Amino acid sequence: MADYLPSSLLEACVVVGAASDKLQEVYQAINNNGTPEPVWLEPEVLYVLAPPFVSRPQAETKVQRSHGKWRRSFLRKKREQLPSAAPPLSPDLVYTDGGAAEERGESDNVSVPKDIDLMALPQLCFPGGLQVTREQKEEQFHFLVFTDVFGNRTHGVVLQCHRPILEGTSFYQNGAGPSKFSKLFSAYSFCVISKYPYFTAIKDCLSCLLIQLRICRLSEMEERVKEFAAKLTLVPVPPPGQLHLMFTLRPLTIILPSREDKDHPAIDLDLHLPLLCLRPQQLLQVLSCLLQEQQVVLFSADWARLTLVAESLLLFLQPLSWQHPYVPVLARSMLDFLMAPTAFLMGCNLNHFAEVAAETDDLILINLDNGSVSTSSSDTLDLPDIPPAAANCFTQRCQLLQIHFDLDQCHHASCTDVNEQRAQRRVWQQNLNHDIQRIMLELIVNIFRDVSIHLNYEHRVFHSEEFLKTREPAEQLFYKMVLETHIFHSFLKDRLNKKMDNFARMELSTRSETQRMKAMVEVPRRPTMQEIQARRSSDTENRLSKRLGMSLPNLGDDQTISFQRNTLLNRIVMSDPALRTSPKAVKVFKLPDFPASLSFHSVQSYYSELIQQLGKAIFSVQNESSAQLARFYYLRGFINTLCSRRLDALSDFQNLYKTDTAIFPTHLVTWLVDSLHQDERQQAHRRPELKRLILKIKKDNEKSMVQPDDHVKKFALPRKPLHQDEFVRCVQECGIVKDVATIHRLFDALTDGKPKLVNPELFRVFYTFWKDMEDEAQDVNLPSEVINHLDNSECVYKLSSCVKTSRGVGKIAMTQKRLFLLTEGQPGFLDITKFRDIQEVKITSAPFLLLRIPSLRIQTSGRPEVFEANLKTETELWNLVVKEMCAGRKIADQHKDPQYMIQALTNVLLMDAVMGCLQTQRSITAASKLAYFDKIKNEVPMMVSKTTSETLKHKINPSQDLAEPQTVHVLLYTPGQLTCDDSKDEMNPKLWVALSGGKVVVFDAASWSMLEDCIQVGESQLNCMMGLVQEQVWIGSQDSVIYIIDTHSMSCNKQLTEHRHEVTGLSVDTRDQHNSQLTYSCSCDGMILQWDSSSLKVKRQFHLSCDHLSSIQIHDGILWCCCGDSIVELKKTGTPQRRITLTDDLRSMSSSFSSFVVIPEREQLWTGCADSAELCLWHTNNPSHPSKRILLPGTSGVTCMIRVKDQIWLGCCGQAGVGGQCDGQLRSQLLVVDPENHTVAKELHAHSDSIQALCSAEDRYILSGSARLDGKIAIWKVE
Repeated sequence: MADYLPSSLLEACVVVGAASDKLQEVYQAINNNGTPEPVWLEPEVLYVLAPPFVSRPQAETKVQRSHGKWRRSFLRKKREQLPSAAPPLSPDLVYTDGGAAEERGESDNVSVPKDIDLMALPQLCFPGGLQVTREQKEEQFHFLVFTDVFGNRTHGVVLQCHRPILEGTSFYQNGAGPSKFSKLFSAYSFCVISKYPYFTAIKDCLSCLLIQLRICRLSEMEERVKEFAAKLTLVPVPPPGQLHLMFTLRPLTIILPSREDKDHPAIDLDLHLPLLCLRPQQLLQVLSCLLQEQQVVLFSADWARLTLVAESLLLFLQPLSWQHPYVPVLARSMLDFLMAPTAFLMGCNLNHFAEVAAETDDLILINLDNGSVSTSSSDTLDLPDIPPAAANCFTQRCQLLQIHFDLDQCHHASCTDVNEQRAQRRVWQQNLNHDIQRIMLELIVNIFRDVSIHLNYEHRVFHSEEFLKTREPAEQLFYKMVLETHIFHSFLKDRLNKKMDNFARMELSTRSETQRMKAMVEVPRRPTMQEIQARRSSDTENRLSKRLGMSLPNLGDDQTISFQRNTLLNRIVMSDPALRTSPKAVKVFKLPDFPASLSFHSVQSYYSELIQQLGKAIFSVQNESSAQLARFYYLRGFINTLCSRRLDALSDFQNLYKTDTAIFPTHLVTWLVDSLHQDERQQAHRRPELKRLILKIKKDNEKSMVQPDDHVKKFALPRKPLHQDEFVRCVQECGIVKDVATIHRLFDALTDGKPKLVNPELFRVFYTFWKDMEDEAQDVNLPSEVINHLDNSECVYKLSSCVKTSRGVGKIAMTQKRLFLLTEGQPGFLDITKFRDIQEVKITSAPFLLLRIPSLRIQTSGRPEVFEANLKTETELWNLVVKEMCAGRKIADQHKDPQYMIQALTNVLLMDAVMGCLQTQRSITAASKLAYFDKIKNEVPMMVSKTTSETLKHKINPSQDLAEPQTVHVLLYTPGQLTCDDSKDEMNPKLWVALSGGKVVVFDAASWSMLEDCIQVGESQLNCMMGLVQEQVWIGSQDSVIYIIDTHSMSCNKQLTEHRHEVTGLSVDTRDQHNSQLTYSCSCDGMILQWDSSSLKVKRQFHLSCDHLSSIQIHDGILWCCCGDSIVELKKTGTPQRRITLTDDLRSMSSSFSSFVVIPEREQLWTGCADSAELCLWHTNNPSHPSKRILLPGTSGVTCMIRVKDQIWLGCCGQAGVGGQCDGQLRSQLLVVDPENHTVAKELHAHSDSIQALCSAEDRYILSGSARLDGKIAIWKVE
């Protein structure tokens, strides 16, 4: 249980000091001899106080017998020394289970926390040594961090206080006073160890203990410390989220802040301390050293400062995590640690600065007391700095921070209550910590923003060389060193796993619109005209100040700054007011007062009171915040577990499914289920919610544990001949192209006339040529007169050599839209043609003296003159290129799908690379194998009908970031919000797309740019979606769970698990537009649940007897159900009121209803079947037979249907040979039916696979999604 149960605040309390016999010797020596020299003693562990401190009643008699034994003086002589392996301790040193063990044998089961190294602890509690003094020194605190071999950290807070040394073993007998006092003092350390970094809270607790230590007698000190430790074990640690815990340890009220989420530690320290010790420039140097994994040593005369600054520095690096040795406090005897051959972060007392600098090489020495950064071999730091653009932005941000509390409080009245003053300071510190975290995260995002562009997610490859090419020359050394570090490698794993952490959220939210549009399509990287213009303007201005221009406070959000190398580096769009926004509002829950005694019954009463208070808190926030509700359920489940109320604990944890699954304690719940007694298990099976939970836990445990793929590869060129499959993998890894069919054509081109193998040298030449083409494109420098004639988004992809043309001498340039001539002499722009206007392209020859030179002739619509260019040896390639671009442009225009044009552009660039690397007579033949669109326009009729062309508005590809197309199972449109936060994305309408394998993709329905490329919702197929009050999206899955996505955070953190079978339908009663409370869900077994959508509780449930319930709809408060062989209308009681069954001919074909539409005002029901090419119209008052059957030409069945305005739109499967085929892919149809005239008004074709989903966008547009052979979404205009 200890491995799964979350720890309390205190893990152990260790008392360290000098052995009593040593103190007596020193006392006698000084008194007898009057030794003037300071006396140093070896500190030792005196006592370890570890929970549990109370035991069950059956052990109380044993505890009573030993009760007098643990009241021993600290000065009591130990019977034996600690063994070489610190735990287990000798029995008279460990207090647990209410007292010390009476015999050595009884102590064998006493466990000292395994993460505590008791051998090193005495030195760390007295890092400067333990000295006997003649004066009583002031109490001091310092902080420790222990790291085990697995990288798990444990934290310690140490209080040092001095007590007088008394002659003799004990001077308090029967309450009598001391016989003699000494003027000598010795220090004792009280170290509270916790798994959590609650430095400030534990320091406050020890400060409260200190008050008691100052006034208590020496013989009472042990009991006070044990009582103190026992109280702290009653304090639970708050779950991740916005719920802090408060408790009173007189005279202070102490706050335990929660972690932001499971991936972040709690922050309970002042993050501005490094900014007080170091100037921003020096702090950047320190962060640079840590990012480059140098050997870093902090120095200060204050031991406490070392750990607090070190912890802050590591927090500043997030999400990068320090992977190397970390010892923020080195005792005097541990200085040899600095000779370690690896990177490390350690801390030393300032007294050792000169010694360390003289004895070691290449250490980074940071003096926190004077703010200097140097090396052990030089007074200056000779390491590459953080890139100046990011550094300048960071420095400006730091200058805006208010890091002095007194300045902030000048206008406030003086506090007369210490807890009120502490509360004010805590709020100020919380806001300051929030601002500092944002600034530090912005710095990390600015440094590593471009990393994601150079990742291949499918093959888990990072193109480090390509990334380095995009860096400025002065920055490359910094990045070369960082890219080789362990912390960067771990960071890459998270990026390849698409972890949605704070880094990813900030990087995504601060992308420019251009960046987002680029992310929509896979297109080779070339600088746009806008980027070229910005690069040119940056050459005459301060380049560094503009590198992150959109981050800086004096620049507007509409500016776009781009540069020669970092053309894709996005500027952070975050104004200063946004930076200074307060952190999320938190709720503070006060724990009950600690019990007066710590007996078993008192502790159980304390827990009972705590459970009662949590119950009241749950009731108070039920209708307010599900996130707060989840935290209260979690806490109550934890306390119930401590009290062995296993069923109540499971019930609390079960409620996390409906409130926040992100904090669901899987291991603890599994342990609870496994530990249930037989009678408890029987009771659980009588409670439906617990029965569901137990079955789900059992089912999850039976799943094979698949280890996540965490490897990261650096791209390397192949060393052996490549077969086709290996060639596909290599091309995808190097990021040239993803599409498998295109790579197969490239393979055929490179192996033209040879064995079907690509030798590694040919691949190297091809890859080098491709990358050289990319590099040359980065250096394109067009005159301003030319740029002014081009669109901002246009890029130059190909340039010819200087040739003679019918319009003058110059170079022919190709963009994704047009051909133009760069004239020689005085540079100028002459528009040749746009690809969509080309009528004919052919090769001719032009006479020159006695020769005929090959030339290319282009006929353009609207221009009587023909353009001709004497391209000589380039003619055949340009002929292929122009024809392919022309075909791609026309097909893209016909199908309203920009992907066709992007594919044509990729084909053209591949042709160019094949020609460049082959250099043979058959090069043009090989390159022609890549002219895909030019071929299929002649082989297959690609023309779309006029009706389709007029109705189809656009196409988008939800699988653009995936290796292959995915089936679009469900579509959902949610309207925009007029009153919301400042976030632009939240104001726009959204399109939610459910793909295979539980993936959900979200588009901005205003720009059709992708907002979320993958929200993972389980692992099974998703069947239905429903939007609720612009705050939630419900998704029904094949795994019987309804997943709920929060539309603000875009996270799936709630689940409804009441269904036992596949969830097939969701519907909401929309009659109440402002409060959509009545929500229905159904599963394939016929179970229908009515939900209260605010509390997520089932209000009613009823069962419909049928073979397969596939969908439900609600109209005017009446529920309609599609049951395969029938459509059923239900009464409000859940009993069938009307049933419409399949006709006899369809029943004989074993057909079934696939979809239906109800038109209540006409009393009509329209039905379709997946394997019947007809649409049936039923009148609801005469359900015995259809009143009308409408034949659907060219279809084999109806897959889905939807009503929009006065039309019914049908998604249909096409018949082979009908509607045309493309590469053998069956094309489907979208039919528009006029329900008044009972006719098919439109036949639309846009998908090459069956239509699986339809949805309406405010009755203005219809969106259709298709199966995986097509995998695209078409957007249609509704007339």
